[in-house]
Amino acid sequence: MLLVSPILRHGTASMVFFAVASRAYTLVNNFNSANWMSSFQVQSIPDPTGGFVTYLTQAEAEADGLYKVEGNQVYFGVDSTHVISPTGPGRNSVRLQSNAAYNNALIIGDFAHMPGSDCGIWPAFWVVGPNWPSGGEIDIIEGVNIGVQDQMTLHTSLGCTVKVGTQGQTGTSTGDPNCGDGGGYNGCAVVDYVGTSYGTAFNSVGGGVYATLWNASVIEIWYWARGQVPADVTAGTPNPANWGSPAADFSGCLFDTYFKNMNIIFDTTFCGSWAGAVWAQSYCATVDASCTDYVARNPQAYADGYWLVNSVKVYQ
Repeated sequence: MLLVSPILRHGTASMVFFAVASRAYTLVNNFNSANWMSSFQVQSIPDPTGGFVTYLTQAEAEADGLYKVEGNQVYFGVDSTHVISPTGPGRNSVRLQSNAAYNNALIIGDFAHMPGSDCGIWPAFWVVGPNWPSGGEIDIIEGVNIGVQDQMTLHTSLGCTVKVGTQGQTGTSTGDPNCGDGGGYNGCAVVDYVGTSYGTAFNSVGGGVYATLWNASVIEIWYWARGQVPADVTAGTPNPANWGSPAADFSGCLFDTYFKNMNIIFDTTFCGSWAGAVWAQSYCATVDASCTDYVARNPQAYADGYWLVNSVKVYQ
């Protein structure tokens, strides 16, 4: 997730990658409905991206039905029932951070639903290290407003310049390859133009699975729609060497220097430094001139503004 504050934060190399990718991975954490609430902290904090949002405490979120276990799935979402003041603190939402932090890992998230593509909304699933941007940030799922493509972005301190790795990628690199430019705020991004990679389109096919691998040589992100998930992933014996080109293949940086002690984060904010910043250039401006006015006065627009998680598994 793109940040506006550093607080709490949107030849040889290829041989190393293949040696790592083809080895057996060991499951170190399986976050699911049985252990989710003891594995993640609910963060009731001011939004670091300047969003029009109020992040609730766990007690508040559970009381409002915005954070709960439903059968074998975990639900967390945003308020979609109350008209609020456009000059107030913002729409209620839930922000989560894992208790555990990781160095070099394979994270596989299985999602039945993510927040839909709605004007004003800005959901993200990402990992971040301490002392942003020094600890690094990998945005795995992120988008704004009525977008239907996922944007995968790295944010770092100065010096991490990336290129497409030897695996190639199905996504399209955009913007600056120096992930630390602009104080880390700019980031280096890849957009996945697969039509079901994000938002409402993702939900329309029953969700899917994202896998993120990072080690000293590469950071790679794969996406599969429901029904296209590799058998080894489903079986719990993931082997990235079998998966073909990822959606994003970042290479060329000493990643262990720039990505450390990464926590998993989910959040859904509104407006702010991305969704709000591009509002005037989007279709949403034809609906309402103001992002915050629209979000405040149209709670029903966010009835699908929720995550429904089957599991997040971490392998090393």
